[in-house]
Formats: sequence, C-alpha cells, structure tokens
Amino acid sequence: MPIQPFFLLLLGLIGVQANVDLRTAAAMAAGLCKAHPTDLVFIIDSSRSVRPSEFEQVKVFLAKVIEGLDVGPSSTRVGVVNYASRVKNEVSLKTHRTKAGLIKAVTKIEPLSTGTMTGLAIQFAMNVAFSEAEGARAKSPDVSKVAIIVTDGRPQDNIKDVAQRARDAGIEIFAIGVGRVDMNTLKQMASDPLDDHVDYVESYSVIEKLTKKFQEAFCDTVSDLCATGDHDCEQVCISTPGSYKCACKDGFTLLDDGRSCSACSNSATDVVFLIDGSKSVRPENFELVKKWINQIIDKLDVSESKAHVGLVQYSSAVKEEFPLGRYNNKKDLKEAVKKMAYMERGTMTGQALRYLIDSSFKPGQGSRPGVAKVGIVFTDGRSQDYIGDAAKKAKENGFKMYAVGVGNAVEDELKEIASEPTGEHYFYTADFKAMTQIAKKLQINICPDEDPCECDSLVKFQKKVEVALQALTKKLESMSKRIALLENKIV
Repeated sequence: MPIQPFFLLLLGLIGVQANVDLRTAAAMAAGLCKAHPTDLVFIIDSSRSVRPSEFEQVKVFLAKVIEGLDVGPSSTRVGVVNYASRVKNEVSLKTHRTKAGLIKAVTKIEPLSTGTMTGLAIQFAMNVAFSEAEGARAKSPDVSKVAIIVTDGRPQDNIKDVAQRARDAGIEIFAIGVGRVDMNTLKQMASDPLDDHVDYVESYSVIEKLTKKFQEAFCDTVSDLCATGDHDCEQVCISTPGSYKCACKDGFTLLDDGRSCSACSNSATDVVFLIDGSKSVRPENFELVKKWINQIIDKLDVSESKAHVGLVQYSSAVKEEFPLGRYNNKKDLKEAVKKMAYMERGTMTGQALRYLIDSSFKPGQGSRPGVAKVGIVFTDGRSQDYIGDAAKKAKENGFKMYAVGVGNAVEDELKEIASEPTGEHYFYTADFKAMTQIAKKLQINICPDEDPCECDSLVKFQKKVEVALQALTKKLESMSKRIALLENKIV
C-alpha cells in the first residue's frame, strides 16, 4: 500500500512550466491586454556594416513584434524608417492598417549599405515620420509616441542633442545595440530609465529573442493577471480586483514569501551555483547576475541544519568563491555574493560541471552525506568545451540540476545540463534584465530520496489512507456477519 500513495503524491508534485510567449499571445487574443493608442516608428540601421543576412534577421524581428501588437487606426499604428548615410521612409504610419499589410511591407525593405547617420535618422523621424501628414495622431496625453532604434555601429553624426529634442517632443526612445555598438551612444539616445530602454545583443542572430519585451511594452491593462501568467505564484494563482494572491495545492504549505510552496519539512539541501563569468557577460550584467543569485538565496531556508549554499565562478578556469557551509545565514551569504569579482575570459562550462562533481559536492568541501544536492548553472554563451559527459554524470550522481541561459546561451546545451523533466529545470531569456522573472519561477523543493516520509504531504496522505482502510475493514467485518446470519436463516 505505501507505493500507491507515494505514486499519487508524485503526480501531485509534477508541474508544467507554461510557455511565456504562448501566454502573451493568448492574452492578447483574448483581449486581456488592452493596447494604449500608440504611434510606433522603427528606425533601423542598414549601413554597410550590417550584412544582408543580418538585415534579414532585423526584418524578422520587426515582423514578430508587429505580429504581437494590437494594430489598428485607433490602437497601434506602425511606421518604419530605414537609414544609412541617407534616410528613407519605408512605411508611413498611415500606410497599413493591418498586420498582414505591415509585415508584407517590412519583408520588401532593402538595405541602403552606406554610412551610419543615426542623428539624421532621428531628426527625420521627428520631422517626417511622426508628422500628421504621414499618419501620426495629434499630440495628446491619450496617444503615445514611441521610436525603437536598432543599430550596430558608432554614429557618424551628433546624436545627443537631436535625441534630447526628440524626447522633449514627447517621443519615448528605445535603443537596441548589436555587436560592436558603442554603449554610450545607446544611453545618449534612450529615454529614462535606461535599464528599461537600452538593450544589447551579441549578434543579429539573437535579436529576435527581444520580441517578447517589445510586445509586452505595448500591453497597458491586464484585467486578469492569473489568466495571462503575469504572476509569480508557484502553484495556484487566485485573481483579485487589479491584483492576485497565491495558494498551494493540497498537501503543500505556502512559505513566508507568499508565493512559494513546500511539500517537505526539515529537508536539508546543499545548493551550489555555477556562474559564467566570461568576457561576453560584461561587468554591468555581471552585477545583475549577482542580484539574481541573491534573489534565489532569499527564497531558501538557510541555516545550519537546512539549506547550505556554495558559489563557483568559471570562465577559462574555475574559481570557488566560497564552499558549502561557510555561511549559514542569508545576510552573510548575500554579502559574500556581492563581493564576487568578475573573471572575464572564456566559457568552459564542461570544466565547471566536472568541478561541481569532483569538488563542490565532496564532504571535504562542506557537502553533507545523505543530503539532497542541487546545482544551478548560469551561462550566457556556447560552451568552449564538451559538456555531455559531465552533465550526464551529475544527474547520474543524483544531483538535481537547473540550467539558466541568457543572450547567446545555447538552449540545447541548457537542456542537456538540466534534470528531467527539462521543462521544469531549464530557463532562458534574451535579456539580463529579465532574470528577475526566472528567479521568481525557479523553485527548489526537495523531498529527500533516502526518507520520503519526511514529506509532510506524504505522511498526511498515508494517514488518510490508513483511516479509510480501517473504516473499510470494519464495514467488511459487519457485512461478513450479516451474510453469515442470512446463510444460517436459509439453512
């Protein structure tokens, strides 16, 4: 009998990680997202540094953003300005009123392949693209004016003053930089806060992954946060007017953070972070990674007898920042994470996984025998060494492995690292600033394999079964006595 309730409990523990892009699309289709009236103009760099194949990827990005918009004369109008040494108004705000027409027009745009006059393009957008003659609506608090600039180089003209005039005119500017773009230039163009308005991608091959951010940027009102998935509840979301609250399934307990659920009590866990500190991460993003680590630490029950945390950074080499058990309270742990210095150099993820197996989870490094082991791997790019054997061995050793990727991370590698079911153990986002959402969704609930009875929900379930069996036994005994009496009467 113990096998049956345990099996049923496992079914209850299995969750499905929803696909964010599908949730967003479904919400828009259902009318849960109401777009604020917006005049949106894309300003795209097609200078000679942008190869034809890369320009095609920019057009795919534009088409995908448009596909998620609420396009229409009274909602979102879209225009496209193409620039190099000269500027060309490819699509006016008044030209196309349907998604199909817009997307078809975008596919026909050809690169200009000369210089990079970004300031001239911004001035043109102000004077022409956002003019009423080209389909822009009259200036009003009820209509947003938004420009999304995509560029991969340093401008050959002044952009600081013209960008300021555009912002003063009420145009909200998003700046997307690609490859060797000058980050200071992006900051001079973009609106405040810069964290929300400046984006960087390593290459045009991954620009498409910024689609979701810009689709959501034009979603004003969400009438049901639970329905759209725009919440951080681990298990059950309950809608309330303009907000929501979290709850747990039967047999689970809502933790103090108000969103996470636990099926276990007194479960000790050893958690080790493997953090990519390669050159491609960049210093400003590495600071975001450290904040992300501390977000996850905040969700753990850190103490001498429960969760212990270790931290390893890797690039071309592997460096243990601190071992398991050195810090047994959240305050000291988070301070130690903040002090981690950025390594730079390469991306040897396979070497880091081998270190996790051979060192981090060994008793000599603070790991506790008989305690659940959890590895959390973060990377922003393709590994420069082979990861297959080490990833396989980590899971064979019983480690629960989570894989988190940003930017140029290879999703096939993340899935290879992650434990089964991979949908619950690997996470990807194109943007470092979106890592906060991953921290909310990444849940570490471990029921020790050595003693499954340490799970409160299982104990409660077994007790219910025992009570039910006892009641059933009494009924059977009573029925047996009645049958015996009937048989005697018949005889």
